[in-house]
Order: sequence, then C-alpha cells, then structure tokens
Amino acid sequence: MQKFCIQPGSLSLEILAAAFEGPIEIQLESQCWENVKRSHQAVLDLLASGDSIYGLNTGFGLLAHQQIPAADLAQLQLNLVRSHCAGVGDLLEDSVVRLVMLLKLASLARGYSGVRPAVIESLVACFNAGVLPCIPSQGSVGASGDLAPLAHMSLALIGEGSVRLQGVAMPAKEALDRLRIPPLVLGPKEGLALINGTQVSTSLAFAGFFDCQKVFSAAVVAGAMSVDAAKGSDTPFDERIHEIRNHRAQQDCARAYRELLRDSQIRQSHRDCSRVQDPYSLRCQPQVMGACLDSIRHAGRVLVDEANAVSDNPLVFFEEGAILSGGNFHAQPVAMVADMLANAIAEIGSLSERRIALLIDRHLSELPSFLTNDGGLNSGFMIPQVTAAALTSENKHLASSVSVDSLPTSANQEDHVSMATYAARRLGPMNENAAKIIAIELLAACQGIEFRLPLKTSPKLTSVYQQLREVVPFYEQDRPFHDDISWVSQNMVCDRRIGSLVGQELWCPT
Repeated sequence: MQKFCIQPGSLSLEILAAAFEGPIEIQLESQCWENVKRSHQAVLDLLASGDSIYGLNTGFGLLAHQQIPAADLAQLQLNLVRSHCAGVGDLLEDSVVRLVMLLKLASLARGYSGVRPAVIESLVACFNAGVLPCIPSQGSVGASGDLAPLAHMSLALIGEGSVRLQGVAMPAKEALDRLRIPPLVLGPKEGLALINGTQVSTSLAFAGFFDCQKVFSAAVVAGAMSVDAAKGSDTPFDERIHEIRNHRAQQDCARAYRELLRDSQIRQSHRDCSRVQDPYSLRCQPQVMGACLDSIRHAGRVLVDEANAVSDNPLVFFEEGAILSGGNFHAQPVAMVADMLANAIAEIGSLSERRIALLIDRHLSELPSFLTNDGGLNSGFMIPQVTAAALTSENKHLASSVSVDSLPTSANQEDHVSMATYAARRLGPMNENAAKIIAIELLAACQGIEFRLPLKTSPKLTSVYQQLREVVPFYEQDRPFHDDISWVSQNMVCDRRIGSLVGQELWCPT
C-alpha cells in the first residue's frame, strides 16, 4: 500500500489519483497540529465571551437567531449531524468516499475550522483502516456545503449509521469496535465543520475527471486507428498547421496522432491517391480533441485548488481572535468545471460515433458495407453503430448545463445554490457511455484494418490491434456484440491499457 505524508493545502493530483484508484495510507505533517490547536482554543475563547456566534451557540440556517444554552451545545452538534442524514439513492463508490474523507481531513487540518485534533485524528484513523462510511449519492444542492452526504460520513465517526470495511457493510459501531477506534464525541462547532464543505461535490468531480482522462486517451488511439482503417490522410496532423493556430492542447493532440500513425504501411500505400480531403471526424480530430483537452486540463487545475481549500463555515482566524461567516461552501467553481467536463465527454463520444458511421459506410471508407463479408446475409456493424448513436444522444442530454440551475432551500435563506453535486455525479454515467462508444469504434477500426491486410498499420496501433484480437476474433459472420463491447470497454478503454500510448505529457504538459 502506498504511503503519503500530507501537507494540508498542498494535496497533489498524484495523491488524489492514488486515493481514487485504491486504498492508501496517510499521515499529516506535524507542523499542522499547532494551527489546529490554536484554532480550537480560539473557539473556546469566543464561547467564553458569551456572545452569540453562528455555528457555536446558535441554531443553523434560518434558525441562526436562536441562541443555544451552554449546557446544550454538545447536543446541538449531535442533533445537527443526525438531522442532516437525509440522503437517498445509491451509495457512493468506495473510490469516491476515500476522496471525500481525504479532502475533509485535509481541509480541517489547515486550522481554520476550530475543531479539536481528535476530530482529524478520527478521520485519519478511519481512512487508514479502510472504514468507509455508507454515503447516499443524492440529497445535496452543492451550497451550504454537501450537507446531507457529509452528515452520513460524520455519523459513522460517532459510531452510528453504516460503513463498508474491506467491502463488507456493517454497523459503524461494530467496525470501530473491531478496530479499537473510539467513537467521536462532538464538541462545539465540530458537527458543523464536518458537514459543511464541498468535499462530496469535489470528489465526484474528481471521479469524473480521472475517468475522463482514460476515455480521452483511448479515444485518441481509436481515432488514429480509424484514420488508418479508412485510408485517411495524416497531413491534417502536420505540426505546421497547428503551430499557427496557437492552441497548445491542439498542438499536443496533433503530435499524439502523428506518433500513433508513424510508419504505417497502410498510409504509405495511398500517399498519391486522388482523395483531396477526409471528413471532419478524421481530419479535425486535433481541433476537437484539443478543445476537449483544454477543458479537461482546466477542470483539473480548478479541482486541485478546491481540494486544497477550506470550504466550511464559519471560519476561525485565530491570530485575530475572529470567527467570520462567509460562503466558501458554495460549490459554483466545481459545478462550472463539471459542466465543462460533461461537454468534453459528450464531444469525445460524439466524434467517435461519427467515425464509426464513416467506417461502416462503403462510400466513405471504401471498406465492405457495415464491415462485413456477405452483406445482406450478415448485418455486421450495423447495430453497434446504432448503439453508439443511442449512447451519444443520451450523453448530449446529460451534458445540458447544470451549473445554471438553482432552487432555493432553507426557507429562502439559502436562495442560490450551485447544484454541483449532481453536475459532478452525472459525469460517471457519461464516461461509461463514452467508453462503450469508443469500444465499438475500436472493434470497428480493427475490423477495417484487417480488411487492409497484408498492409499493416503502424507499430503502435498494431500493438492495440493484437491486444484486442487476443480476445475478440475477426467478425467473419454475425455473432452477438454485447460481450465484446463490454470487454473492450472495461479492459482496454477504462484501465489505461491503450490510453498510455498517447503519453503522459498530455496530462503533465511542460
């Protein structure tokens, strides 16, 4: 298991990706604890003053005018967590829950939330032991924080609710007892600090971001393979064309296509053919995919900023002895980049579907109709293209902007919300749809390349062809496509097996 030392405020994409991919072990750098202690002491000092301070000795939301007696402050925090456990729907995946816990503990450890070190230590202990709270995926509007889902996370810390431990669901108290982790007893402001924040929205957006990287990389490979299968030209990828457009991501994509197609026998065989230009789905790949790559890169930068943010409320500035109420819990930045990712995913799938349609059209590809011998007796790739069209259309609807939506909550006290949680959550099914579209394209492109034998595609694309053919044979006659699409989607698109061919520099440009 990988181990990381976390400096709050400096979480890297490497650490976040590792936590998403599987269990990791973390510890916090020792210097963070002093700020945490001073922040908590500031909370105690402010309480001792007797003033009404939101989140410490008042009600919440529209009930903020209600002052709570000192004897009831512990019950106030407990009631807050319990009452906000109103989430519904499917549970968040373990990969997302790990990110939620990591982001929450890193935020609290920056020392602006006023919690005791024990709160953070409890989160770290559960995270390292693999105690993952069962968190329903629905119930947050992405403003005033991800209140409901974070309340379900917090409920597990106090020994209530349910968790998954090594994939097995059980009562939280049972898991904590088994691991000898004492249930947390909440102090002033601690329940509010735990449930207030953008950690669920951000974690879901990271899940969409990481999966989108895999889908994007595989789509570049599939697109290059389709160029060769259709006897397309590599001239549109010439670096001179892209240098004068000025867009860095477009230039990087064009370079990837050039490298993938380098030394293709198929390309060499038609250097002097009469075709002047290819359809846009082949020719304009660097322009379209470059624009998608720009959006993905921008989303990554914004999400890393948010991962390192303090987004609960109110915030404690211990050096001035001040506690300030603001709106860092509003997840509009996350919602807007989730919309950007949704647009990118939809475009990646849409362009792939158009290449599938091109390959099965003998007038455009100069391949057998529907990529099959004995057309009429065999339907070939006719219906896989229909499936790709269905998934593409579904993604277009899912890509509709969510960040412009808002529905007031809490008796109009919270009168503008971000809807970031749904904006990010819908990225999961969109990536799954896109992965299946690309899987269909890979199957079709390999079929087309086989029709070009004895001419061979490039060495890099030959390696992809061989990987696929080890499991999926040539479609000599009709057979069910379902299992083949599923296997290619899961084992070639979604596991980086072929996406690694485009190079890590796409995601870490110099």
